[in-house]
Amino acid sequence: MSYISEPLIEQRAENTPVKNRFLYETAKRTLDIVFAVAALVFLFPVLVVIVVALALHDGFPLVYKQRRIGLNGKEFTCYKFRSMAKDADARLAALLSQSPEILREWTESQKLKTDPRIHRLGRFLRVSSLDELPQFINVIRGEMSIVGPRPIVMNEICRYGDSYRYYKAMKPGITGLWQVSGRSSTGYEARVKLDTDYFKTRSIWVDLGIMIRTAWVVFLAKGSC
Repeated sequence: MSYISEPLIEQRAENTPVKNRFLYETAKRTLDIVFAVAALVFLFPVLVVIVVALALHDGFPLVYKQRRIGLNGKEFTCYKFRSMAKDADARLAALLSQSPEILREWTESQKLKTDPRIHRLGRFLRVSSLDELPQFINVIRGEMSIVGPRPIVMNEICRYGDSYRYYKAMKPGITGLWQVSGRSSTGYEARVKLDTDYFKTRSIWVDLGIMIRTAWVVFLAKGSC
């Protein structure tokens, strides 16, 4: 999704004046904090409903915690509302050992189009992207940004190859170019390419454009899983 020739993008990415980078990072952090705090305040009634519904539907814990890779390759704990059964890891291991087709699908994308681990309420939370609301806490803590690459786990680093240097140069985001470009319908190679393109063309205007497109994608429940 590059709109400029590759050599020119590389030159712009690596030769951007420090002052411009400072202004961008300052504006981006300000936008992150303001948007995350406003979202949590505005959506507080929704959060309460989700918490009560999850507790009644599938019990505790309500929040799923997983170690992800962030800025400079450092690990952090990423939060989501728990959309899977409590024994999801055991179920996945059993599925992968029993079905070569499911193993191939998981190996290619780290996702399953029809995932039996997801409980009924969890499916709604995923389709609506409401399961990711706790990640606004990650944004406020400075571990994530509103816009950036989706946070990956340790065993996904190898799939980025040389492009991992771009991934770890940014904070991972709640939304990003991948989410508004097909999300689960795109392959992993395309996802890496989109993350790389975002790094090389990022600006506040690009971030605002992605945020606007995200609202539309979420409204249509497009590409979610």
